[in-house]
Amino acid sequence: MCGIVGYIGPKSPIPILISGLEKLEYRGYDSAGVAVIENDQFSVYRVEGKLSNLKKRLKEENKLPEAPVPENGRAHIGIGHTRWATHGRPSETNAHPHVAGQVCVVHNGIIENYAPLRARLQNAGCSFVSETDTEIAAHLINSHLTGSASLLEAVRKSVAEMQGSYALVVISTRMPDSLVIAKNATPVIIGLAEGETYIASDIPAVLEHTRDFLVLEDGEIAQVTPSGIRVEFDGKEVTRNPVHVAWDPITAEKGGFRHFMLKEIYEQPQVVTQTFRGRIDPQAGSVFLEDVRLSDDDLRLIKRIVIVACGTAWHAGLVTKFYIEQLAKIPVEVDYGSEFRYRTPIVDPSTLFIVISQSGETADTLGSLELAHKQGAKTLAICNVVGSTISRKAQSVFYTHAGPEISVASTKAFSTQLTVGYLLAIRLGIARGAISKTQTATLFEDLLRLPAFLTEALKTDRQVERIAKKYGRSNDFLFLGRGLLYPIALEGALKLKEISYVHAEGYPAGEMKHGPIALINEEMPVVILLGRDGTNYDKVMSNLVEVESRGGRIIAVTEEETPELRQLAWEVLPVGVVPPLLMPLVFTLPLQLLAYHVAVYRGTDVDQPRNLAKSVTVE
Repeated sequence: MCGIVGYIGPKSPIPILISGLEKLEYRGYDSAGVAVIENDQFSVYRVEGKLSNLKKRLKEENKLPEAPVPENGRAHIGIGHTRWATHGRPSETNAHPHVAGQVCVVHNGIIENYAPLRARLQNAGCSFVSETDTEIAAHLINSHLTGSASLLEAVRKSVAEMQGSYALVVISTRMPDSLVIAKNATPVIIGLAEGETYIASDIPAVLEHTRDFLVLEDGEIAQVTPSGIRVEFDGKEVTRNPVHVAWDPITAEKGGFRHFMLKEIYEQPQVVTQTFRGRIDPQAGSVFLEDVRLSDDDLRLIKRIVIVACGTAWHAGLVTKFYIEQLAKIPVEVDYGSEFRYRTPIVDPSTLFIVISQSGETADTLGSLELAHKQGAKTLAICNVVGSTISRKAQSVFYTHAGPEISVASTKAFSTQLTVGYLLAIRLGIARGAISKTQTATLFEDLLRLPAFLTEALKTDRQVERIAKKYGRSNDFLFLGRGLLYPIALEGALKLKEISYVHAEGYPAGEMKHGPIALINEEMPVVILLGRDGTNYDKVMSNLVEVESRGGRIIAVTEEETPELRQLAWEVLPVGVVPPLLMPLVFTLPLQLLAYHVAVYRGTDVDQPRNLAKSVTVE
């Protein structure tokens, strides 16, 4: 996840920007940069790689260490950014900040209509030097900074033309004492101190300077000058009292959440956006996978796909199997890393061998990858950690861009793995002619709405907490799902086991009568995942009746509550209507919240459960 820091005040900004960016390093990044206004001109410093590279360059330019108060004409306003490449490869050219004429911009999020905006700006004579959508924002704002228009007016006009999610921080040589922020679906905060103002994408970046913050809401624009701050919505000024944050450093890293796991659950609308950002072109009907070195001809020659993973990643593999078989019409097998390498597996050059690992260091998965490579298979890693062993050894890699996941129990990494599976299936389907342009357009449209679907599902949190307290002392849980929701039943059971130490099992709903039904009694909560996807709904409703007739305590996760469902279920958790292929992502969130709240209720160590490690690097 990218990081933003900004400053306006009497001090030299560069040391403040660097300090803030260092506190955001946990989010992950592959390039960094800062920009200040000096003598009415932009001074921009950008590097590929770590902040240490940027600090080295700044020292060479005599911009560090800090001068307490700048001399006349020295910089007092600046913006900084750490970027995780999602639209354009990691490079100094693609690093932020981006300059266009009198405007300099840093940006988190995705500008969905970047293609038509870029074409229009190029036709108007704008010259682009990067591959990013952020540079489009810089040119667009600069194009509106004409006549007597202020920077605030130019940003207001520009965001009205932009679709998508963004946190934009803008400075201009035309108005060197003004900094403008615009926010939509991507977080940004304003820190208030005596005679100075701080901007950041996350509170820890500037907590050492202030504990008082303004939190911008979606659609709002703020202008910061030495004389004050104006926040507006739809052109009208908004009055808001600052929030005082009394956090210690550890709480700050958690973003105010009680545990890292809950913070990471709530980050999922943002991180799935980071996963697909810059990788789809809805107008062209294309998927761009920059590190997947497989041509359309390569993809057409694939006869079989084998997916290998462990734990939660294995469940992501099961969902990916459904996606690929439905959209690309290729047979897919899913296997455990610990099993695959200890038999005589059959793979050959016509096999695409996919491994999934959050850390990229999972020993069994790595061993399976090496074996498949020796047998001549094409290899692809789905991984979160850039430069990990698995990402280096695979011929192709598809990074999930989930950012660092601190809690041992995986949440946001799982959602991004599902998002990658969805994108990969579309890419295969397009290359093999298995899906039409109309189908592709619909799939992209659904994906762009995914963050909103996830945000809606998070609204079940308070209801889930009540359910957890009601059933949290139960010793056994059963999770049932069908079709695409069967792997999510497995994942829900695993999460509950991992962090609350409660025995839980996940099953395909149709398998219930083949054994598990014997376990059901008045003491067992049964979590049933009920999506309206064709015949599956009616069949799962039939299973639900069987559970109800045996006294099971039914907790139904569904799209919409119905009178029929209310009559049978003890609890109903509606997540909102969702396109069928996205149900695994959306239905996952209430199950993660259930595991979390049961663990809290039972008093277990949520972030570091007993006997578990974040990365299993031994067999």
